[in-house]
Amino acid sequence: MSEGTERVRLTDEQRIDWLRLIRSQNVGPRTFRALINHFGGARAALEALPGLARRGGAGAAQIWSREAAEREIAAGNKLGVRLVAVGESAYPRRLQMIDDAPPLLAIRGHDAALAHPAVAIVGSRNASAAGVKITQQLARGLSEAGFAVVSGLARGIDAAAHRASLQTGTIAVLAGGQDRVYPPEHGELLQAILPAGLAVTEMPLGWEPRARDFPRRNRLISGLSLGVVVVEAAKRSGSLITARLALEQGREVFAVPGSPLDPRAEGTNGLIKQGATPVTETADIVAVLQPIMGVELPAREGEPGGDAPAPDGDPDADERSRIIALLSPAPVSIDDLVRLSNTSPRVVRMVLLELEIAGRLERHGGGLVSRL
Repeated sequence: MSEGTERVRLTDEQRIDWLRLIRSQNVGPRTFRALINHFGGARAALEALPGLARRGGAGAAQIWSREAAEREIAAGNKLGVRLVAVGESAYPRRLQMIDDAPPLLAIRGHDAALAHPAVAIVGSRNASAAGVKITQQLARGLSEAGFAVVSGLARGIDAAAHRASLQTGTIAVLAGGQDRVYPPEHGELLQAILPAGLAVTEMPLGWEPRARDFPRRNRLISGLSLGVVVVEAAKRSGSLITARLALEQGREVFAVPGSPLDPRAEGTNGLIKQGATPVTETADIVAVLQPIMGVELPAREGEPGGDAPAPDGDPDADERSRIIALLSPAPVSIDDLVRLSNTSPRVVRMVLLELEIAGRLERHGGGLVSRL
């Protein structure tokens, strides 16, 4: 779907099918997209999952039931949570452009916050007084300049960024479900965000965030934004993960310089050495982002939601064995698999889907895959 085409809208039945597919075992955002592109729709992909898992070497595919999907949608409705699909008008345009955009995004709050260009502010949970102060100044300045402030609802810098931009609308990206706020003491802060801002997550209701869920959340923080501002970050900080993801997604990275004697500034000072734009005031951010705010977003091919017929035929045994033999724990590009296996892209994609549904394949950014 290109930017010039009409935005799609799922029917209630399609939304249930999409939810069942993305909640099924071994189906992540990239796999979801590959399944939709290959089979032409979520219903056909669901019907194909058992066969894919069997051919990939798994005993059975664990498919999310229709009843579970209906319960999740009904429970979300009671909380004011909507499941918005990639391609629908309420889905954030910039987030839609990343390789692993969530097929369904759970949104709660004031949609108008998504109409503004967004800038993320992230940093240390153990923030210094100076860090909190500059965060407040930057968040207020960005809000006054017409930007929505995005952050992760964490302690420290995140919370300061949200609080300083409550009146104009701030976007909180959650690592757990909409009913599982982390940290728990920020439940009141989230309620204060919702009248003018938004809470978004890809996780189901009832999902308690785990350590590995925070990098997934961080890619949404950067994906929603034109740029990411890192205020304070130690050498090994989740904020540095967000900065790295921002670079991979083609976003701008900014960093507030700090004292070389403060461990909380080690990461931010390192980012500046690596080429991040140093920031001491809001004007530093606006000057970089202003020229790119009106730039047309690139089109994405093969957007989920089409009803194209599924191609006929399955890979034969020789094709499957050649492709599997080329895979190892080291990531390899799909293009190289096509070339080295001397098979068609369609056959390679099908074998990769079989392995992934069976839990034997991992997808990486940039079209790379590896065998688990």
